[in-house]
Amino acid sequence: MAIAQDGSVNGFDGAEREALMTIKSDFNNPKVLKSWTGLMCYLNNTPSWFGISCINGRVTGLRLENLGLIGKLKPDALFNLTQLQTLSFKNNSISGNLMDFSKNKNLKDINLSGNKFDGEISPSLLTLNLLESLQVQNNNLNGPIPGFNQLTLKVFNVSYNNLSGEIPNTTALKKFGTSSYLGNQDLCGPLFSNTTCTIKNNDTSAPGQSDDSSNNSKSSMWTPILIVINVVGMVVLLFLFIYYFKKSKKLKKMLTKTKLMEVEKLETSKMETTTTPTETTSMETRSVESRSVGSEVELEKGKLIFLGSEINFDLEHLLRASAEGLGKGNFGNCYKAMLVNGPTVVVKRLKDLKPLTNEEFVRQVRAIADQKHPNLLPLLGYYNTKDEKLLLLKFAPNGSLYNRIHGGKGTRDRIPFRWSSRLSVARGVARALEHLHLNCSSSQVAATAAVVPHGNLKSSNVLLDENDDVRVGDYGLTSLIALPIATQRMVSYRSPEYLGFKKVSKKSDIWSFGCFLLELLTGRISSHSAPRGVTGADLCSWVHRAVREEWTAEIFDTEIAVQRSANSGMLRLLQIAIRCCDKSPEKRPEMSELLREVESIKGAVDSEDEEDLSLSMDITEDSIASATPSR
Repeated sequence: MAIAQDGSVNGFDGAEREALMTIKSDFNNPKVLKSWTGLMCYLNNTPSWFGISCINGRVTGLRLENLGLIGKLKPDALFNLTQLQTLSFKNNSISGNLMDFSKNKNLKDINLSGNKFDGEISPSLLTLNLLESLQVQNNNLNGPIPGFNQLTLKVFNVSYNNLSGEIPNTTALKKFGTSSYLGNQDLCGPLFSNTTCTIKNNDTSAPGQSDDSSNNSKSSMWTPILIVINVVGMVVLLFLFIYYFKKSKKLKKMLTKTKLMEVEKLETSKMETTTTPTETTSMETRSVESRSVGSEVELEKGKLIFLGSEINFDLEHLLRASAEGLGKGNFGNCYKAMLVNGPTVVVKRLKDLKPLTNEEFVRQVRAIADQKHPNLLPLLGYYNTKDEKLLLLKFAPNGSLYNRIHGGKGTRDRIPFRWSSRLSVARGVARALEHLHLNCSSSQVAATAAVVPHGNLKSSNVLLDENDDVRVGDYGLTSLIALPIATQRMVSYRSPEYLGFKKVSKKSDIWSFGCFLLELLTGRISSHSAPRGVTGADLCSWVHRAVREEWTAEIFDTEIAVQRSANSGMLRLLQIAIRCCDKSPEKRPEMSELLREVESIKGAVDSEDEEDLSLSMDITEDSIASATPSR
């Protein structure tokens, strides 16, 4: 072997291997990099290490995505990887400060999104003159944005961090819109019309007699102006006080009138059981002490509109209902509203909407409500004013499928989620999606909703009612939500066709359905349904790798893998999911065909409690291909 001038063996660099082994040792779960042994690459041979790319024996690419890696990397971790052009640690749980990139002059593409990096954005990134793409969104980075001015920069995203200060007004950064900076409350600049950047000026003049005289002359000049400003300010304050006093007086009269009307209704109404004064007092006290919908949402004068539902009540009843927060959704908070002597409903507060007129909003909401199917969560009504828009939905008491799959695992309280129940869920979701796909061509449905009928299918949007029947929610919202927000938060916009070509279609829903089925089969948290702060996996890539490398025992959730009679059904559903996740939309099946295939799968015949800790078949690419129905 010949020795190069830099001391390395031609075709292989030992310093690079040591750097990579150090990176591996910094992770708490290095077993996922078990292929990192021996030489990572030699000359132009195919690299033997997972995630490594090489040219002429030098490491040019390092891609470790969606592997659940945990740990902190040292600042100088990349110093010896001087030929590195591509770096991606996307969707892991790596923490600590960003690395020092000053020795990586050839870097063009950096993707550190979806981790837990903190501290400031490394200024060494400014030295990368060939940088084309920098993605560090969804981390915990803080401080200001450095003044990136590389004219080569084509992709830039620092959204959803804790960055602050003014966005640098450089030529390179002017090319990027608000989507590159969303989720950083303390950022300011021209892109954010609702924020201004405050400039603090510090006077550093030295004291002296000349300064005193000049200050005195300036003071005498400004005195009349300050007096005028003070007088004007006092007049404005007085006007505001009078206005507030009149408003509060009017509000008190309205409240008094409302209470009198309620008392009159109570006294004149005929009821089978009378309410004693003591009971009435206790009920009023409870409504004051408990948290109500009115304390959560401030509503101006308006009324609730019900859409063909048997449920009907007025705004006052809703505001007095006790409220329980159900969490912060991608498009607004949700509350469980329990009306006194009435039904329990879900109030969904909408935000980040398209700039729709009142008529357009009502038309789109009614189009969503017209989608009626036993497996769709019904839209009961809506509230619509300029400043507040609410949707009223049926309450599903048995929670979301996300909680059913992942909740309480490893505890004694966990009730196993068996194969027959999971198959029933898959059928219910398939029926709901087929209905949406066959009924999305109505002229009242927005163009976006017609293209991708659901748009946000994931386990947290699949609910279970009081009978454990499937109710699919959050459908049709693509017609209401602003596109920049939808592309950040909706599942269909993470499909291969959108990431590659910025296009979505009905087949994007099919891809989401495949991801959903893989979560149902594997019991693993999907990166598409993971709550904020929880790291999920790219299940499509993980399952393809598992099938390719024959990790048979690791694919299915242990709660269903123990059922011998379920093996064939599980394998068939896995085949369907893999077809749905095909990178080419044209190769994915239609929803009606998928429903027929899912309906044809039989449930387990043996007892649900029968256990066999080994699957009775090997799952390989050949078995997947041979068992896939011809079309």
